[in-house]
Amino acid sequence: MSYLEYNVKRSPSGLRKVLYVNWPLVLLLTAVASVGFLQLYSVSGGDFDRWAEPQMQRYALSLAVMLAIGFVPLWFWRSMSVLAYAVSFLLLVGVEFFGSVGMGAQRWLELGPIRLQPSEMMKIAIVMMMATYYDWLDIKRVSHPFWVLLAVVLIAAPAFLVLVQPDLGTALMILGAGGMVMFFAGVSLWYFGAVIGAGVGLVTLVFASRGTEWQLLRDYQFRRIDAFLDPTLDPLGSSYHINQAMIALGSGGWSGRGFMQGTQSRLNFLPEKHTDFIFNTLAEEFGFIGSVFLLTLYIGIIVTCVIAAMQAKNRFASLLILGIAGNFFLYFAINMAMVMGLAPVVGVPLPLVSYGGSAMLMILIGFGLVQSACIHRPREKS
Repeated sequence: MSYLEYNVKRSPSGLRKVLYVNWPLVLLLTAVASVGFLQLYSVSGGDFDRWAEPQMQRYALSLAVMLAIGFVPLWFWRSMSVLAYAVSFLLLVGVEFFGSVGMGAQRWLELGPIRLQPSEMMKIAIVMMMATYYDWLDIKRVSHPFWVLLAVVLIAAPAFLVLVQPDLGTALMILGAGGMVMFFAGVSLWYFGAVIGAGVGLVTLVFASRGTEWQLLRDYQFRRIDAFLDPTLDPLGSSYHINQAMIALGSGGWSGRGFMQGTQSRLNFLPEKHTDFIFNTLAEEFGFIGSVFLLTLYIGIIVTCVIAAMQAKNRFASLLILGIAGNFFLYFAINMAMVMGLAPVVGVPLPLVSYGGSAMLMILIGFGLVQSACIHRPREKS
C-alpha cells in the first residue's frame, strides 16, 4: 500500500486518535524516564530541585510534543521528510561557519534565546529521509549500485559534518541509523560486508595517521582510544573516568549498595554522574538486578516498535518505525558499552535517563512519528 493511501478521509478523528495511541509504548517510555528521575534525585544527594524536577518538566513537555506529533497524519510527515533533512543539513553547514564552541567542540547554533544542536535533529531527519527514499525507490532497484551509492552519500554527508565538529558519537549514530534503514529496506548484504571491510581499513588508516601532518583524529580522541585499550595506562589522567566507572559498576554486586548509598557517586569519584555515566550510579545502587531491569525496559520499547512495524500497512511506516527503534537502540547500546569499558568514551547519553533536554526531546519526537504510524494505520471498519 502506498503512502498516498494515508489520506485525510482514512485518518481517525477525535476520541479514536486517543484510543489508537500505542499506550504500552507510552508506559514503557515513562517507566524508563522514572528510573532517570529516581537516579537524578539520588546523585544530587536528595536535592529534588537540582536535576530531578527540571528533568520531569522536560519529560512532560516532550511527552506532550510526542502525542501532538502522533495526532498528525503520517502522510504529512512523509511529505516533510526531504525538508527536514535539508534544513538539518543546512544547519549543520551553518555550525561550521557560525557555530558556538563549548567544551572544545563546535556543535551549537545560537538563534536568539534558542541554543540549537543540529546534529540531534539529523538523527531523526536521516531516518525520515531514508524511509522516504526507499518507499519511493522501486524495490527491484534497492541493491543497484547507483541507488546504493546515492543512499550512502545521503548518510555520509551529514555524518562527516558532525564528525569534524568533532562529535564522533553522534556521527556514528547517524551512520548507524541510516545503515539500519538500508538493511531493513533489503539492500544486499554484500554491500554491508564491503562497508565492514572499509571500516577495518579506515581504523588502520586512523592509527597510521597518528603523529603525522594528516592526523585524522584529535589528540584527545586518541587518548580516549588509548584509555579504552589499556585502562591502566594513565589511571589519574585519560583513564581516570573509565576506571572510576568500572569501580562503581563492580561495587554494586548482585543487588547493589542501596538507594542513595553509592560511594562512587556520593563522594564525587564518578565523573559526569548525572549524564554520560548515570548507568554506573544505577548499577552501584541497585546492582545487577537493577541494571537488568532497566535493560528489560529498553528491550520492551524495541519489541513494541517491532510489533508496530509488523502491523504497519505500508513500506514507509514500517521503515520509519524500525529506523526510530534502531536509533533508540544505538543510544543505549553505545552508552552502556562505553561505561562498561566495551567501547571508547564518545559522549552518548543514556536515553531518557541521563540529565538533559535536547536529546530527550528529539527521542520523543522520534517516537511521536511512531505514534503517528500507529494511530493512522488503516484498520478494518467496524
